[in-house]
Amino acid sequence: MKLISTKPEKLLRKAEPSDAFDIEECVRAAYAKYLKRMNKPPFPTLTDYEVVITQHQVWVMNDVKGCAAVLVLIPKQDHLLLDNIAVHPRQQGYGLGRTLIAFAETEAMKQGFNALSLYTNECMTENIALYSRIGYEEIERIVQDGYSRVFMRKPLVTDA
Repeated sequence: MKLISTKPEKLLRKAEPSDAFDIEECVRAAYAKYLKRMNKPPFPTLTDYEVVITQHQVWVMNDVKGCAAVLVLIPKQDHLLLDNIAVHPRQQGYGLGRTLIAFAETEAMKQGFNALSLYTNECMTENIALYSRIGYEEIERIVQDGYSRVFMRKPLVTDA
């Protein structure tokens, strides 16, 4: 089921606390494919999104079945952190992930940051490959909160 709009970024909106349950369902579905690769559930599936919505910048895209995609951004001192990006399996393959990443990069520049950072689990090799292809550089690999994470960063250039 493809999103109805040909411009998915037009369907992106700020999340509200009432979206928390749908976001949690979307995140669980999106990360389900990684369960067999990991020794514990992916961290985003354990998150209380009602709290995240009140503390961070959260955007959602909905389709007729509910939350189709979610993006969580957290401002840091010198960059914007793309903390989570999840696309429900029913919407994967339509470019929503790349749309959300492009939105995050634009949002970082709007907020005055010159870099966007992210992290992913090292067993999510296809994510690492995608981020590398679109300009993210690996900064470090560390075990954090019991997860083997790969930290990546992309400098953002504004047209001056």
